[in-house]
Amino acid sequence: MSIFVDPTKCNGCTLCVKSCATGAIEVKDKLAVIDLEKCTLCGACVSACRFKAITIEIEKQAAEDLDKYKGVWVFGEQRDGKVAPVVFELINIGGQLAKDRGTELSVVILGDQLADAVKELASYPVDKVYVYEAAELAVYDSERYCRVLTDVMRDYKPEIVLAGATTTGRSFMSGVAIQLYTGLTADCTGLEIGEDGLLHQTRPAYGGNIMATILCPYTRPQMATVRHKVFPTSAKRCEGAAEVIKLAPKPTLFSSRSKFIEFVETLGEKVNLVDADIIISGGRGLGGPEGFEMIRELAAELGAAVGASRAAVDAGWIPYAHQVGQTGKTVCPKLYIACGISGAVQHQVGMKSADVIIAINKDPEAPIFDIATHGFVGDLFEVLPALTKKIKALRGAPADTCIV
Repeated sequence: MSIFVDPTKCNGCTLCVKSCATGAIEVKDKLAVIDLEKCTLCGACVSACRFKAITIEIEKQAAEDLDKYKGVWVFGEQRDGKVAPVVFELINIGGQLAKDRGTELSVVILGDQLADAVKELASYPVDKVYVYEAAELAVYDSERYCRVLTDVMRDYKPEIVLAGATTTGRSFMSGVAIQLYTGLTADCTGLEIGEDGLLHQTRPAYGGNIMATILCPYTRPQMATVRHKVFPTSAKRCEGAAEVIKLAPKPTLFSSRSKFIEFVETLGEKVNLVDADIIISGGRGLGGPEGFEMIRELAAELGAAVGASRAAVDAGWIPYAHQVGQTGKTVCPKLYIACGISGAVQHQVGMKSADVIIAINKDPEAPIFDIATHGFVGDLFEVLPALTKKIKALRGAPADTCIV
């Protein structure tokens, strides 16, 4: 892109100077002069100029034959040979998209020593598993993975590519989209093929206040990252196995500017938040970090994971790894207990798909009650200890006692 000032139209009125947020324009001898080092090509000056003296020229890439792109691909994220749970959810929705497009569903997996992971993926209802194995890919490196996956996609030209909106997916899939000059919709919560044959990608926008559906009509592949627990997990195939295609590594793609030192796991919690069947979350109503001791005590009795609202995390009461919501984790447990959480839209985005939601809040008008299956209006400092005490008592009850 380039920006130009037409000296035959510019009269030095300074309207463009006032509109420029970066201070890139000044008037010299009644002519606007633009500092290209400061200019961000935002176009504000073009709109402000009444004499149409400023223009931005966009260098358009040549139109590509989109019919060359076929198939739906899922990025088979793995760590140490273990496939990430979100992959099996993507296989489920990917299979539906492939069916609607009348095409194949494939999984592409990168790494080293992948025999067990490939065998597991091949047992699911996918047509092909593309395997790219190299010792240099044993440990995830965003630069290497970006370069390798971009190269593979250029060769095979998939029409649709899905990846998990995980730390890994978020860190390198945008780079792949940039290298392929195509679009990427992040954190999708809905995917379907429209009547126009395009992938309709739906995600929360404006802080979760609206749902935006995004299309990518002019470039391929159509790419999206999808949050964990949004779609159900695919069942395994009844018979047979997917075709496994081993790709030839290209050592020239393995250079990287970063060096792996060590991987440090989050310690201290017994139950993984994303995979938990029961989650007990605390919010601002807990009053401080000590309030989470009640949450942990109840969680220990139920074998539950501990979650939190953004307000509690921002206050420093609990680490970010526990945050549930639009800017945290998306969860789908069988039971979600919200303690002292008002239920802002941003939090609801991350937990409203739970099978059963129990809300405990002293404010009867709290939005969390609008989506709760059961609600308790009261002081959580009275309700939680009483609930924990009752569960402990029932744990010690005779075997024929019915626990409701």
